[in-house]
Amino acid sequence: KAVVSTQSTGDLMDALRETLKNALIVDGVTKGLRESVKKLDKREALLCVLAESTDEKNILKLVEALCREHNINLIKIDDAKKLGEWVGLCKIDKEGNARKVVRCSCAVVSNFGRESIANEVINDHFKRTVAAE
Repeated sequence: KAVVSTQSTGDLMDALRETLKNALIVDGVTKGLRESVKKLDKREALLCVLAESTDEKNILKLVEALCREHNINLIKIDDAKKLGEWVGLCKIDKEGNARKVVRCSCAVVSNFGRESIANEVINDHFKRTVAAE
């Protein structure tokens, strides 16, 4: 059963950021709505991250429905710019700060890369959410 999470706890968001970073290293992140929907439709996704600040509400409904239909875990975050930064759609300046961040409405993880504590935090979160239902 697919689980939708909107809980914005610091630990979960830190774990999500770490997981996306690890997945980026092994080219396991699909960025953008069109490519993400393709991955979701082919059932190649392990995790979907959706920005709620998207202007078009039908996008939210489409992604939520695909995740539900294919039993893919979905995490919603509040800001598309934050998601864009986490999936590497930005330039990093000399001080290590993100500049010229591009908004990203949806990202899909198809390969987590190396196992990490961050993955366990996310998996535990979904187990608790399922148990609560």
